Amino acid sequence: PPHVQADLPRSNISTMALSLKASAGIQVAGSRGASKPSRRCLVTLNAIELKAPPYPMDALEPHMSKQTFDFHWGKHHRAYVDNLNKQIAGKEWDKATLEQIVTASYGNGTPTPEFNNAAQVWNHTFFWESMKPNGGGAPTGKLAEAINRDFGSFDEFKTQFKTAGMTQFGSGWAWLNADKSGKLSISKTPNAVNPVVDGKSPILTCDVWEHAYYLDFQNRRPDFIQTFLDNLVSWDAVSARYQASA
Repeated sequence: PPHVQADLPRSNISTMALSLKASAGIQVAGSRGASKPSRRCLVTLNAIELKAPPYPMDALEPHMSKQTFDFHWGKHHRAYVDNLNKQIAGKEWDKATLEQIVTASYGNGTPTPEFNNAAQVWNHTFFWESMKPNGGGAPTGKLAEAINRDFGSFDEFKTQFKTAGMTQFGSGWAWLNADKSGKLSISKTPNAVNPVVDGKSPILTCDVWEHAYYLDFQNRRPDFIQTFLDNLVSWDAVSARYQASA
């Protein structure tokens, strides 16, 4: 709606849209049930949709269990969607896109009550699409060149990314970001905050809220982050986001 768009920082909306467009290229439409979302599964809940991961819920085992997905996607992610739809029902944002709600509700550092739910919906979708079955390994092409240039080596990148996730006090996220020149940087954010609200272009994230890993790793956050990097990251998706960010 015009009255919403007029208040939005256009650069941040563009960044958010680019990140989602380049994520993993999921085209979704219809669902056979919440327990086994497929590549073409979508759960529609009022204005904001609960988007399914781009693989079955057991596809990342043994590195991320189906039980974790049942709780993380089926309960936590779903709750953010449900709560956001309740918050925006009948209000100015009930026709806005998720990206518009995230950017506008952040309020330049003074978030409205809608921000936490909206940002967590966006963050979780971005997280699911950062992974794939038989993931991990190492990136190739221009992304690999950029990682070597900006971090010295792929191993050093992994060390710094893992450190960001380990040192995020409490709940939050670790991110790999790219700027318009292609330069890469690592950041961490608390709670629902993401780099987009600061005008950055995220290309990879790891969820370090306890509900992301506790069923599989208990309190061993470092082991979870290492497993994420070694066995779960979709470097194809990250590379597509990197190319789109330039």
